Parts: sequence; structure tokens; C-alpha cells
Amino acid sequence: MNLPDVVSREQWLVARKQLLAEEKEFTRRRDALNANRRRLPMVLVEKDYRFAGPDGEVGLADLFEGRAQLVVYHFMFQPEWDAGCPNCSGFADEIGRLDGLTTRETTFVAISRAPYEKIAAYRQRMGWTFPWYSSYGSDFNYDYHVTLDPAVVPVEYNYRGQAEWDALPNNTHLQGEHPFDLHGLSCFLRTGDAVHHTYSTYGRGTDAMGFAVNAIDLTALGRQEPWEEPQGRTPGTAPMAGDPRITHRETAPDTEAHHCH
Repeated sequence: MNLPDVVSREQWLVARKQLLAEEKEFTRRRDALNANRRRLPMVLVEKDYRFAGPDGEVGLADLFEGRAQLVVYHFMFQPEWDAGCPNCSGFADEIGRLDGLTTRETTFVAISRAPYEKIAAYRQRMGWTFPWYSSYGSDFNYDYHVTLDPAVVPVEYNYRGQAEWDALPNNTHLQGEHPFDLHGLSCFLRTGDAVHHTYSTYGRGTDAMGFAVNAIDLTALGRQEPWEEPQGRTPGTAPMAGDPRITHRETAPDTEAHHCH
């Protein structure tokens, strides 16, 4: 295994300060990128999307709960499934209190294509408290390109069409029988009664939302996935995102059995 070199504290400080300069430059570039994201134009949402939730049927504007902004996590949960996507579930486990958003006029919700009854049962089983709505029977998932079905709308994911994906080597994103769901995140802004779409991101664009991946990126071994540099840092046997070896708990923490092995 290709582990980091062992050096003195003084040598380590030299290398660390060099990296610190890169980190500070990255922070400045990230701030500039965030500013450009805020400068994006927006699109008026003209369709009357309907969602099922704990209080019955609601519209997109209702999901804001009176606030100015809405962040939607497109949680993969297909109608025929009895549980949500394991990777989306792992992300959901990292969602805590939402006060930091709500005090800034922003509401967070998850939306899935599964019927609300399945969503509610799974949410309770997992012990989550964030708002979660069903878009079952709506065009919402299709229009925001997280449910792919060419019979409904031309296939597009992460701003690439089917032909562009087919031309990529090792394309695994768009393989499978239609319709099928993928994950993403979308942002909306409300001005009076009007709702506008301001931003959507997909694939690794949602990395910034996850605690685990960002924490492990700070470690010497990293995510332990074969694409990472430096090569040979790990045996290359660690599971990548989507690997069935990445497990998630099946119930809320307080309902799990606690025992020693």
C-alpha cells in the first residue's frame, strides 16, 4: 500500500503550509463560483405540479411553507419499491435540524416518485423528520430530469442527452429499463405567488451536501475508490458509491437491537 511518507514535524509543516495556500485559493475560487451561481437567471415555473404529503394534496408553492426559497432533494424511491435508494438513505441519515436553513428563509424537502403511503412508512421506519413529499402521477420528476423515460420526455441527465451519454466511455448512469430514477437537487425562489427554478445539480454535484464524503476527503486514505490519486493508496477494494456493499441501517436508531459481536 502506498502510504504517506514519514517525515519530521518541521518537514510536515512546510508541506502543510504549501497545501494551505492551495486551500485558501480554492476557497476564494469557490466563493466566486457561488457568486456566479447566484447570478444565474431563473425560469418561471408555469406547470401546476401537485404533490401528496401528510396534509393531502399540495402545490409547489405550498412546499415553501411561507419562506422565500425551497431546496428539493430528489430522493430515489420508485413506485414499485418498498424502500428508498440505499445511497439516498445514507445521505438522509446525515440530515439534522433544519434551523440553519429556515432562519435564512429557506425550506428543505425531499421529493420522490413513490406513493406517499410508502414514503411515510419508510420515513417513520427510518426515524427521519425532514419533510418528504410524493410526486406520484406528476410530471415533476420527468421535467427536472430525475426520472428518465423517453416515452414521456427526451432523456437528459446532468445536462447531457442520451446521445452524449452513449458517447462516453464506461457510461453506467443511463443504463436500465425505463422509467428509472436518479438523484439530484433543485432550488426554487418564490416572489409573491410566482415560483421560479434557479438551479439544479446532479451526480457528484450533490457531493457538497454530504458530511461523510467531505469528511473522508480530508483523510490520508480518502474515499478509497480506484479513481483517486495517489494510486496505490488503498488496496482498491473499497466500495464505490452505488456498490451494494455500502449498507445502510434498516430502521430508526432507537428501534435497532444493540449487542456485542
